[in-house]
Amino acid sequence: MTLSSDTPVRAGLDNDVALAAGGDSSAFERLYRTHVGRIHSLTRRMLGSHDADEVTQDIFVRTWQKLGQFRGESAFSTWLHRLAVNVVIERRRSFAIQRGRMSDDALALDLVTVAPARTDLTVDFEHAMEQLPPGAREIFVLHDVEGYKHREIAAMLDIATGTSKRQLHRARMLMRRFLSEGPTHAAAAPAQGARE
Repeated sequence: MTLSSDTPVRAGLDNDVALAAGGDSSAFERLYRTHVGRIHSLTRRMLGSHDADEVTQDIFVRTWQKLGQFRGESAFSTWLHRLAVNVVIERRRSFAIQRGRMSDDALALDLVTVAPARTDLTVDFEHAMEQLPPGAREIFVLHDVEGYKHREIAAMLDIATGTSKRQLHRARMLMRRFLSEGPTHAAAAPAQGARE
């Protein structure tokens, strides 16, 4: 059963969700304003700040299109979060990044250039995450930030559980190195387009 304008609002189901599913754009705008911060944060962490605005908008366009399929079996925020993760994964696949982002090269960590530690600079965790290679960042965010299990990540990304574990370890090692030694030079960081 899907929500429509004819479906009565069940106890606990947000009235704005039911109204928006029935085509009420004002109700959808309220939903957007309520959830845009969390969704933008998720996309920024998974894709980097460069694509976050555009992908966030894509997520809410998709939400509007699929809102009639929301059945109210879970909280709207849970449904929206899963939809957002799916859109981000789809975006990554459309750029043919997913297959090339995983590296089994044991020397991959040695390729990361790190500037000498400077005591006059403060380290920014968000900036550190942006320096991670896309695959490692994606798994780091899904596992350590969003709380998904390796088997769930493997199913979402169509990869082996072991690959998820390896990429998480890689991300943690890179984060540890970055946070302890300071920021890398943007031009030297392989995370921005070079093969990982």
